[in-house]
This record gives sequence, C-alpha cells and structure tokens, in this order.
Amino acid sequence: STIDETPAERAGVQPGDMIVKLNDKPVRGMTLREAVNAMRGPKGSSIELTILRKHEKKLIQITVLRDVIEIKSVKSRLLSDDYGYIRISHFQAKTYEDLKNTIETLYQKNQRPLKGVVLDLRNNPGGVLQASVDVADAFLESGTVVYTQGRMENSSVSYTANPGDLASGLPLVTLINSGSASASEIVAGALQDHKRSII
Repeated sequence: STIDETPAERAGVQPGDMIVKLNDKPVRGMTLREAVNAMRGPKGSSIELTILRKHEKKLIQITVLRDVIEIKSVKSRLLSDDYGYIRISHFQAKTYEDLKNTIETLYQKNQRPLKGVVLDLRNNPGGVLQASVDVADAFLESGTVVYTQGRMENSSVSYTANPGDLASGLPLVTLINSGSASASEIVAGALQDHKRSII
C-alpha cells in the first residue's frame, strides 16, 4: 500500500496494486534494489507505472510526479462529540513520541475530557517492530504485547507492556483492513488480546 501524502498516493496508486512495468520496462526479473533505483529520480520528474489492479480487466497507466518525501507517521483530528481520531500510516523510530504528543494535543484542543479514541491502522504496511510494541504499550497497563518462539535457544523473545495508559483508559476503537500488515497487526492483536480495544 502507499504511504499517506506521497506522490504514489496522490497519483492514484491503491493498496494491492501490482506494478508490472516501470516506464515500459517489465519489473519481472528485477531485484527490489533495481526496481527502487528505477523509481527514484529528481524532484519534479515523472515515471510511468503500469499497474495490474484486482477486478480490472485492462492494465492501468499511472504517471507519478517524483517529489522529496517527508513522512509523518502520526496524524490526528478531533471528531464531533469529543472523540479523538489518530491515524498511524506506518511505524518508524519516532512513532511513539509522535503518538504521545498527538494525544496531549488532542486533550488540549478539545478543552474538555475526551469520550474515546479511534486508532486508524488501515493500509498501514508496518515498519519498525519496537515502534509497534511501544504504540501497543501506550494503551496497555501490563501484559505481553508480542513474543517470538523458535527452535534455536536464542530465538525466543518477549515484549511486555509497562504501566501507564496514555489514553487514561478511554474507550478505544482500532480500524484495520486487508492492507494492515506486520507491525500494525501486532498492535491490533495486542489491543484485542488484552480487551483494550474493539477492532
């Protein structure tokens, strides 16, 4: 899936789209690095993507105008009736700090207690594991967030939540869809397992 407010999203690339050509050059046989290098270019230049989209009979041509991408992973706004809306587009090293600041800002903007929070992880492709653990921990008081278990002695790792819920126990609804993957699934799963959020 695309990341919010990036050239691909602005051009109309959708979650699940499969890129089959870059400027008429088939991607079959390209390594990921080769494909990324072909897509990169100077700001303001363009690249034509040939897209295979589910439920479309013909290939789609999309022209993407390249730009410098500055990604902010957390955005928010107040919904009517005193509810906060928080969108996490992907997980990066600063996501927890951005989330903490966002929640504080929502409280200040509302000027009265919030009634609940909506956490939007739709089309979030994942990212940094520790960031997802920290985000889940932000809403949990205790318990296991995620663990790995393998055959090798050193392959078992467990991450647990620390006391302190940034939302102070407010009702929490988490939005996910088929584009929510990896780290976003860890957050949704932990919040669901501990009955902290309706998914």
